[in-house]
Amino acid sequence: MDKTTKMFHHSSLAALMSGLYEGSITISELLEHGDFGIGTLTGITGEVIILDGEAYQARADNTVSKLTGSETAPYGAVTPFTKVLTFEVENAINSELLTAIETQFSSKNLFHAIKLEGSFDSMHVRMSPGGKEGEPFVEIAARQPEYTEKKITGTIVGFWTPELFHGVSVAGYHLHFLSQDKQFGGHIIDFEGFSGNVEIGKIDQLLQSFPTENRNFLEAQLDLDKLRADITEAE
Repeated sequence: MDKTTKMFHHSSLAALMSGLYEGSITISELLEHGDFGIGTLTGITGEVIILDGEAYQARADNTVSKLTGSETAPYGAVTPFTKVLTFEVENAINSELLTAIETQFSSKNLFHAIKLEGSFDSMHVRMSPGGKEGEPFVEIAARQPEYTEKKITGTIVGFWTPELFHGVSVAGYHLHFLSQDKQFGGHIIDFEGFSGNVEIGKIDQLLQSFPTENRNFLEAQLDLDKLRADITEAE
């Protein structure tokens, strides 16, 4: 029996940051490759959270809806969540906890799936409001709405990416949040006072999918140095 855990990555964060927002894979197709992940939708509208095999969209108007599967995405990362380590924490803050999690990695040259489930004293998120094809994401990021909820229960979903793969995703953490009642979520800016369960999932292989039918992607001339800097600024 094959016990290899694959991370499926459609397009790249660098392509997204350059303004390539046309959907090139359906949510249903993404879910064929995993039950856990993150992404966005066509026109970079909102933040996608995939948890327990279901996909949700956190929108700029501070609402969340379950996706049908027919929606299309310009970017997504999913994996079958395969836990290799779990531990409990009490009243942890963002920076200290994320640093502590990194000390538990088997290697910092590998991707890791990150899942935190429990209660938070506060959760600070933002959601992409959407943009026109070709508009640099740093310009969209400047008008992203931000929201904070106090005393909320839910799950952090995301990945840790090695520096080697910065551009495929953002080096370090890329985390989204979904509340337990599925009414609040988004891309995490900060959180405080987390008490609950931390799970680290293994990723053995990276399967990179390219939007080969997307003419804008095929013809794009990407400034990689600028894109890496934009990713760091925006994320």
